[in-house]
Amino acid sequence: MQRKVYTTIQDFKTQNAELDAKILFQENTDILKKEYKLGDKVIKNRLTCQAMEGCDGKFDGTPDELTIRRYDRLAEGGSAIIWYEATAVMEEGRANPRQLYINENNLDAFKAHVERIKEKALKTNGIEPLIFMQATHSGRYSKPQGTPAPIIAYNNPLFEKDNPIDKSRIATDDYIDSVKENLIKGSMLSEKAGFDGVDIKCCHRYLNSELLSAYTREGKYGGSLENRTRLLRESVKGAMEICSKDFLVSSRLNVYDGFPYPYGFGVKQDNSGSLDFDPTEGAWLLKELYNMGMKIINITMGNPYVNPHVNRPFALGGYEIGEHPLTGVGRMLNGIAELKKEVPDMAIISSALSYLGVAAPGVCAAYIENGGFDFGGFGRTILAYPDYAKDILELGEMKKEKICIACSKCSQIMRTPGGTPGCAVRDKLYTDIYREIFSKK
Repeated sequence: MQRKVYTTIQDFKTQNAELDAKILFQENTDILKKEYKLGDKVIKNRLTCQAMEGCDGKFDGTPDELTIRRYDRLAEGGSAIIWYEATAVMEEGRANPRQLYINENNLDAFKAHVERIKEKALKTNGIEPLIFMQATHSGRYSKPQGTPAPIIAYNNPLFEKDNPIDKSRIATDDYIDSVKENLIKGSMLSEKAGFDGVDIKCCHRYLNSELLSAYTREGKYGGSLENRTRLLRESVKGAMEICSKDFLVSSRLNVYDGFPYPYGFGVKQDNSGSLDFDPTEGAWLLKELYNMGMKIINITMGNPYVNPHVNRPFALGGYEIGEHPLTGVGRMLNGIAELKKEVPDMAIISSALSYLGVAAPGVCAAYIENGGFDFGGFGRTILAYPDYAKDILELGEMKKEKICIACSKCSQIMRTPGGTPGCAVRDKLYTDIYREIFSKK
């Protein structure tokens, strides 16, 4: 069966029916132009640039030339929300030596960057996007000096197999307490820098996310659901207390890991090895966050290092998968819609739309119209097609010659030492970078 991004609506409709993926679609996309009132803020459309880490900041943690270039393109692209990339709040929690890292010493650089993004967006499109900073600790994927220096919640035999990580690399409760304090501090700094909100990042198996599945861990951050969600909940609470009431505290949240219990969140806890999505714990957590005052959340699934087909279904990738990519898209979108029913008044941003190609606007519109979520979140697309939103809003469609083809070349570049991800197909700068890297291999 065809595994390629859709360049016609009919191709999508045909495969959606053949696979019984049950993905909603409608021709009219006008709802994507509709404003959304979030407290005192008015969000001008329903399109979001997802956080796409560039690995191209300066060594002091501030944005560099390629970082600035990327956000210039996004600012001019027309999305009403820009989910700014993973920004470390502790030096040892950086995913690479060039990951952005906010601290008291470089606050002015972040402030200047936020101002630049807003000015460019206002000048180009007449709208000022909401910008959320993603506050992170990379946990098991920490590489602050360029070599692995993992800090894990617990040893996971699915990952470590017969070579468990040394116990000295398992975060103690006291250390996690310090992570919480730094996430709260990072939230305060992000508001000072001019961001509209902060994302206490809890996804894709970084430290906060890994704790969600810490069923086998002892102490106050493991075992019970209350303990496993403690770092997220207490960090959110602390950020809300320290920041102004108009500042939005959010999270990019994994509601499903795609690994069996007791090593995966969002699956049945019956030791059956099931990988079916179970919304029970995720729904509980969403309700807790909403009751705490969280107004908007960004939902995702999977682990980009181990099972990327779950969170970003691909046409070409590094391994064979046992499901069609459209099945993965359906799991994400329908899973999010299932959770939206539990918190109908909470604004929800979706994920996993890039594989849909030209069908993405119609799918997005249908889910929003039917109350499945409130904003369409685009990840890889923004590297290939930074002005995707402008085309959707002005033309009612995405151009097939501009779409992301889900070929995984951006990930290939990122995974090379010193690599910075971009689209090797649509962006000449990264076409040249890709050729330079892989012509030597």
